[in-house]
Amino acid sequence: MSRWNSILLLVAALAATVDAFYVPGVRPIEFKKGDEVELKVNAMTSIHTQIPKDYYRLPFCQPTDGPKMASENLGEFLTGNKIQSSPYSIHMLTEAYCTKLCQVQLTKADAARFRLHIRYGYHNNWIIDNLPSAAIGINSNTGKRQAHYAGGFPIGFMPKPTIKELKELKKRKDRKAHLDSIDAYIFNHVNIIIDYHQYDADKEEYRVVGFAVEPMSVKHHFQGGYEWNGVDKEGWAKEIQGCSAAPNHMDRNGITESQIIKEGEKIIFTYDVQWRKSEVAWSSRWDIYLTEDHLVPPQVHWYSITNSILVVIFLSLLVISMLVRNLRRDIAAYNALAALADEEKDEDMDESGWKLVHADVFRPPDNYPMLFCVCCGGGVQLGLTVLLSIGFSAIGFLNPARRGSLMNGILSFYVLSGILAGYVSSRLYKSFKGRLWQVCTIVTALLFPGIAFSIFVFFNIILSFLHSSAAAPFLDIIILAAMWCGVSVPLVFVGAYFGYKKESIEYPTITSTIARAIPPPQPLFHPVAAQIVAGIVPFAAAYVELFFIMTSLWMDQYYYVFGFTLIVYFILIITCAEVTLLLVYNQLCAENHRWWWFSFFAPGSTALYTFLYSIFWFKSLEASKMVMTYLLYFGYMGLICSAMLLVTGTVGALSSLWFVRTIFGTIKVD
Repeated sequence: MSRWNSILLLVAALAATVDAFYVPGVRPIEFKKGDEVELKVNAMTSIHTQIPKDYYRLPFCQPTDGPKMASENLGEFLTGNKIQSSPYSIHMLTEAYCTKLCQVQLTKADAARFRLHIRYGYHNNWIIDNLPSAAIGINSNTGKRQAHYAGGFPIGFMPKPTIKELKELKKRKDRKAHLDSIDAYIFNHVNIIIDYHQYDADKEEYRVVGFAVEPMSVKHHFQGGYEWNGVDKEGWAKEIQGCSAAPNHMDRNGITESQIIKEGEKIIFTYDVQWRKSEVAWSSRWDIYLTEDHLVPPQVHWYSITNSILVVIFLSLLVISMLVRNLRRDIAAYNALAALADEEKDEDMDESGWKLVHADVFRPPDNYPMLFCVCCGGGVQLGLTVLLSIGFSAIGFLNPARRGSLMNGILSFYVLSGILAGYVSSRLYKSFKGRLWQVCTIVTALLFPGIAFSIFVFFNIILSFLHSSAAAPFLDIIILAAMWCGVSVPLVFVGAYFGYKKESIEYPTITSTIARAIPPPQPLFHPVAAQIVAGIVPFAAAYVELFFIMTSLWMDQYYYVFGFTLIVYFILIITCAEVTLLLVYNQLCAENHRWWWFSFFAPGSTALYTFLYSIFWFKSLEASKMVMTYLLYFGYMGLICSAMLLVTGTVGALSSLWFVRTIFGTIKVD
């Protein structure tokens, strides 16, 4: 007892010396008055093209020593982030007004690039102390200034055509020429608003807890025809047109002329810096980014969960009423008859029902048994990856505050889960008495990740030709290939080794030599029709939450309700299992013993409805007519839906295997 008391005292003493900080994010940075606060620029993004572009691809002002890349992890590069330094000079608690950055004279190519990016709706994405910039603009519905905390702020604007002009535009054959004739304007002045928090009143140290940008378009002029050549600072001092070294100098109502974009135009970039004291603690500074209640009320997520739970309860009642009650009655009657020695009773016993197929129910799939094992192994690997990624995101280890962490987590969990993929596929393949176990293991390790890697490399090559920041560097592609070939593939072989070493799965009945003929199915219970209809129920259970996931994935919105997602994920798995059990039982009652692939594709049709939903949802992007936009969207959505097919199909197949073994293990057969 004295030894244990000593150990406890030692642990308590060590715990008292621990300096804890906010785990999910990064360690806070304290600034003193006058310290430099670095502003970084990220890649420009557009929901209409889905092709991010390098910030300095456009003729924006650059640092005197050139832009420098900020340190990035693998996940940031793979998600299209390209963070670089900027020429903006910001210091803690030092306000600045009408600070001049640079003057750019547009060439014909510069003006064309600006116009093209503005037409496609590209946004700037700035970062201060790991906080992305919110955009302050006028709400078209309320007419008031409002901040939007996702997607950055636009680089410029084009006047919106009236309804009459839109109708006329649709009739014109020279639509492109007409669009090129519309004037474009750039936001060349930004009002940078930074919130700070003093965490300790006794220390003159502050933390950044908020960052917003209000963009404006202003045509700057000089008195007396002065021009700035980068040296003559006196020319800057004689600037007029609403820009002066005083607060609130840039009033929107006082702006008489916006900065147009055209060849030969001289654009002067200026900015203000304002500091606002805030009571928001550093650990809570991301809350406003992740809980824009005016955009997505929390009640909607609760509605989604309630809807899903009701679906699960309804299915559970069906399973209890149809399966449990009927199965108990059938099994009891069958075993009672089997205990009699009368031959007539034995004949009555074999008249109808799922019991007739006991000699064929565990026959391996007639078509592609190895592929079935490979799909189940890949589905287990993907399912565990999704579960771990959502779980770690729900507890805060993978979140937007750690840029790229979610992608890194998904990759890490996937390659480490390869051991389960090899184990499951080998166990199933051995139960089918397959002999090409080396081929089965290799296909398990290469099939889905090989398809995903090939699609990624294909898109990466095209994005490189388009000079997009989403194109991953060659070194990162090598790292991905090394993770796959050096970690995932060996783990699949390790899992397969242990799977083949174990005893084969024992089935409760003996399979006959000749397969039993399957009677013609009724139209309502045809296997193909049942497989197509089965996916509606799981899709309905996850439909509402799927909308928010799609919005986050394709519209540059932050997704934060991973706790809800975890619940919906479990509900989806339970729903797939219950629907599959009901349908498999009906197929067996119809004397159809080919249930292996049926149990896989029945819940897997959820992926079909998800892809169809993505086609209708694509309209909300108002996508440009660039072919690459369509390729990226439907290519990656096809890959995501293929992964969903594997996960949901594996859930249905493995739950059906357990169900069939259980019910046939309870009856007495010769």
